[in-house]
Amino acid sequence: MATGKPVLVIGSLNMDLVARCEHLPRTGQSVFGTDFFTAPGGKGANQAVAAARLGARVTMAGCVGNDQFGHELVVGLQRDGVRCDFVRTVTRPTGTALITIDGQGANTIVVISGANTACDETLVDSALTGADAPGILLLQHEIPGEANAHAIRAARAAGWIIVLNPAPALPVAPALLPLIDVIAPNETEAEALTGSNDPREAARRLLKQGARAALITLGEEGALYCDADRALHCPAIAVQAVDTTAAGDAYLGALAASLAEGHGVTDSLGFAGAAAGLAVTRLGAQPSLGTREEVTAFIEQSGGRHSPVIAGASPADETGPNSAMSQGRP
Repeated sequence: MATGKPVLVIGSLNMDLVARCEHLPRTGQSVFGTDFFTAPGGKGANQAVAAARLGARVTMAGCVGNDQFGHELVVGLQRDGVRCDFVRTVTRPTGTALITIDGQGANTIVVISGANTACDETLVDSALTGADAPGILLLQHEIPGEANAHAIRAARAAGWIIVLNPAPALPVAPALLPLIDVIAPNETEAEALTGSNDPREAARRLLKQGARAALITLGEEGALYCDADRALHCPAIAVQAVDTTAAGDAYLGALAASLAEGHGVTDSLGFAGAAAGLAVTRLGAQPSLGTREEVTAFIEQSGGRHSPVIAGASPADETGPNSAMSQGRP
């Protein structure tokens, strides 16, 4: 039975249409594919499933269309134990993502938002008040910015721990950054948000702009976590990548599940890295996400959890009480 604080995900639900090919096409080029399949996805739904399979008490809030894709997505979430009381059916078609994957596991993704654009403040309020207690809130940039902004303000006032995955890389209002406990872009998104392609410098700029903590995922290089107190490098487990589509979602779902259980940042980052490492060895978004037993076995097979190591002092210009940890948060 799931225990710990609740995890609430407010975000996108998409059906992924996936084509595999040896090489990603260049502009104007046609290539032959080797395989095609559909799989449930959307960053919000992926993160919800990732956390639920690892034992968290997860609620999903978002919108789907009154169509076959929408029905399949909700049934799949419920099968994984995700509470779907706040998944609303709307007249717009269910969101879709067109994904191509090359022989090395790299991908390109085109998202058609569809029903996800109907996620609004009313749905956000219903989801937050419908939770039995404040816990971990996961947000992404695949629903309207107004809904996310309202969720951040309302959740902060209610005592939630807020993790924002700014994907795709849209600007974050300066007034919102200090309200977010962890902002978690990948390298590309961090550069788009800060103008720096150096992860440590990007983290410094995010902290200087008011972020409580920055977690920058670095693919096969692991991740960099920084707050006003410290900087941690989180090494990745070496694997042969098959599909990197949901690696970041696996990471953040596992991070939320671990934090919800009461574990600290260091242990949670190590666990999240293992969950992401397992995910990239499998095809598909949600089909790639491991259970608690699978992630535990993967950690054992890889020689134990790869704990974060100190990467020097925090890159923040000044340390102070704005960090999540110094507030008694994650």
